Amino acid sequence: MMEEPKGRPVGGTEYSWCRAVPGGTGIAVLAILTSKTLEALKLQNAINKLQKLHPVLRSKLHSNPSKNSFSFITSSTPYVQIKSFNLSSTRKILESLNPPTKNLPISPLQSLLEHELNQNVWWCSNDNNENDMFLASMYSLPNEKWVVVLRLHVSACDRTTAVSLLRELQELVGEAEEEKEERGGKVVNEINLGIEDLIPSGKVKKSLWTRGIDMLSYSMNSFRSTNLKFIDVNSPRCSQVVRIQMNKDETERIISGCKSRGIKLCGALAAAGVMAAQSTKCSQSDRKYAVVTFTDCRSILEPPLSAHHFGFYHSAIMNTHIIRGGEQLWELAKKMYMAFANSKKSNRHFSDMADLNFLMCKAIENPGLTSSSSLRTSLMSVFEDTVVDDCNEKHQELVGLEDYIGCASVHGLGPSMALFDTLRGGRLDCVCVYPSPLHSREQMQGMVDCMKSILVNSVTESGE
Repeated sequence: MMEEPKGRPVGGTEYSWCRAVPGGTGIAVLAILTSKTLEALKLQNAINKLQKLHPVLRSKLHSNPSKNSFSFITSSTPYVQIKSFNLSSTRKILESLNPPTKNLPISPLQSLLEHELNQNVWWCSNDNNENDMFLASMYSLPNEKWVVVLRLHVSACDRTTAVSLLRELQELVGEAEEEKEERGGKVVNEINLGIEDLIPSGKVKKSLWTRGIDMLSYSMNSFRSTNLKFIDVNSPRCSQVVRIQMNKDETERIISGCKSRGIKLCGALAAAGVMAAQSTKCSQSDRKYAVVTFTDCRSILEPPLSAHHFGFYHSAIMNTHIIRGGEQLWELAKKMYMAFANSKKSNRHFSDMADLNFLMCKAIENPGLTSSSSLRTSLMSVFEDTVVDDCNEKHQELVGLEDYIGCASVHGLGPSMALFDTLRGGRLDCVCVYPSPLHSREQMQGMVDCMKSILVNSVTESGE
């Protein structure tokens, strides 16, 4: 007899992502450039095994329009079928995309990533009110290269999940068949609980009065916060990407500067971001910028979870910072990082979770609550911890991995720039996702170039 599908209602944070994704925010994409001939069957088997090991990857999102509710329904068997595009089909897709600016050429990998970021199967429900959480595509490029793209609903895939997914996929494709069987893993048919059900007792305690004051504070600050200049607030939006890439020496000096001051890289990136934004203003009067920092809560949940537990287990802390102009990077970076660290020490990543989710859904329903109905909630978002790529070089060689980009879309509700930072072989690679044409590629390339200049000049001047 066939096993009955299992599932559960989505949690509060997962629900907010379910509301956000139809508008264009929360489509997670991992695009991988490889120079090795990939056997479709081997890749399909690897993805099937990933789905067997991780129930959320073989789940479907079921919606109930009458109750405005969502549930994960978990299949007992894998369902993803890789969609393949030959050279001709890939060429037509690349030619159909918005042409890059003449002075800002982008690679086929980045073009295909942007293409996938804007493929939204969750825009509307099908006849059964069910949609897959996980999709896969493979594009053929000239010179015997391929781009493999994995696209997921963010309620099932935070950044930790995406990183683990890439590593496990490399291992499964790169290992011999008998080694894969030995590696194995327990096949389960239930999804882990949502983050709200795993928060340690007492961490979310907040009086009704305090909750009301905090909600009012968040609402008022959103109107008072400074935004980047909006280029086009009326046209349909999509997500686009620019990258900050540094060499090993620059990266080492920036990391050293952070360590010597007892802060993490997210503080330096956030400080460079607000300084770059301030530099675009005609006057250097006091301005208030909002920054959202995402933190992975797995290790502090009850029971603790590992990176092997796929799903969305990040929480957000929003802080606002007054910038007067003329700030020094390291002074500002420490100030911003300590504001985040103190908020986390006070358990705001747990106690404010429901407030931020509620306000997120209200902003989706009422775009006018945001400046110019832009749906911008903050200047930028960063992650507390930088991803360190320590993948086995043997596996990378076996699968021919040349480059990859992982990020999520932001053209619905979200920041003006979402930063996804990775240390690869000692080099910083930071992906910046932004909503277009609300912001232009030239504008955002100028922003990240300014950020890089601020970071590099700061370590040079301080003699790091």
